[in-house]
Amino acid sequence: MILKAQIEDLEEIASLARIITKNIHDLGIDQWSDSYPLYEHFEKDMNASGLYVFKSSGKLISSISILPENDPFYTELTWLKEKSLVVHRLMVHPDYMKQHIGSLMMDFARLKAINEGYESIKVDTHPDNIRMQKLILSCGYTRIGYMTRMNRIGYELVL
Repeated sequence: MILKAQIEDLEEIASLARIITKNIHDLGIDQWSDSYPLYEHFEKDMNASGLYVFKSSGKLISSISILPENDPFYTELTWLKEKSLVVHRLMVHPDYMKQHIGSLMMDFARLKAINEGYESIKVDTHPDNIRMQKLILSCGYTRIGYMTRMNRIGYELVL
C-alpha cells in the first residue's frame, strides 16, 4: 500500500537511500553520493506533502517524492506542458526489484497528477541509469532532452 510518509519513516527512507546509492555505484552509475539524498531532503519533501512510501508486511521497500515543478535546471529544456508534477528520488529496495514496484509508484504519481488537475508529470535521471530509463519509457514517458547543467535526461508524460 502506498501512503504519505510519516516522520517515523524518515530514518528508514534515508537508510534506503544509502542502500540505493551503493547499489547504483556498484553498477558504475554516479547519480547519487554520500551527501545526496539525505534525511533532510526527504524531510523537506514530507513537509511539502510530497513524500510517499510503499510498505509490505510493515517493511518500507520503496519511496517516491512527487512535487510541483520548481527546479531551475528544468528551464534548460522545452517541455510539452506547463502545469506539471515532478517525480524525484524514486527508490525501490534492491531485494524487491523486478517486482513492478517502480511501475506501481510511477502509476501512483500519474493518478495523483490527474486527480490534482496537472497537465503532465516530469522526471529526470542520470544518462548511465539505464534501469531507470527503461522504467520511465515503459510508463509511457517521452524523452524531452538532455540537461547539461545537471547531467540528466528529462522525460515527460502528458496526461
